[in-house]
Amino acid sequence: MELFDIAFFVFAFITVVSAFIVVFSKSVIYSAFSLLFTFFGVAALYVLLHADFIAVTQVLIYVGGILVLMLFGVMLTNKIVNVELKTGTLHTIPALLLVSVVAGTLGGLFYSTWKGDVAPPPPPFESTTKTLGEMLMTSYLLPFEIASVLLLVALMGAAMFARRRTKT
Repeated sequence: MELFDIAFFVFAFITVVSAFIVVFSKSVIYSAFSLLFTFFGVAALYVLLHADFIAVTQVLIYVGGILVLMLFGVMLTNKIVNVELKTGTLHTIPALLLVSVVAGTLGGLFYSTWKGDVAPPPPPFESTTKTLGEMLMTSYLLPFEIASVLLLVALMGAAMFARRRTKT
């Protein structure tokens, strides 16, 4: 096994175990902190895939924005301490059937496509950030600006609706 394979398995293990803790933990705090490790594990897997822009975006948006907002919301809410949160498992049999069908399908696809050949060495690493930045500021400038204006209008509309609901 190469160092790359070992790094992949370590990050995949961290991601899967922390995601498992997110789903099955009865504490909201433990789930939120496990979500942090899940996001970092996914970002590390993106780095291993040579998708550096997506990895940085994953860390900035999910870890830097959404997860911190969730943690502040959980920790600053004083009523969350006295509330009993229960996570019941519903529909276990259909979920197990669906998981076994998906796992069987993936296993069958893996078995039918694997030929035992060694993969060629990966191409040398090239940063995608510069290429994406140039494309966003040249060929895709108009769609990028239209999307930004549309998101701004949606944000203003959401703020207007929230303000209207608090007044009444």
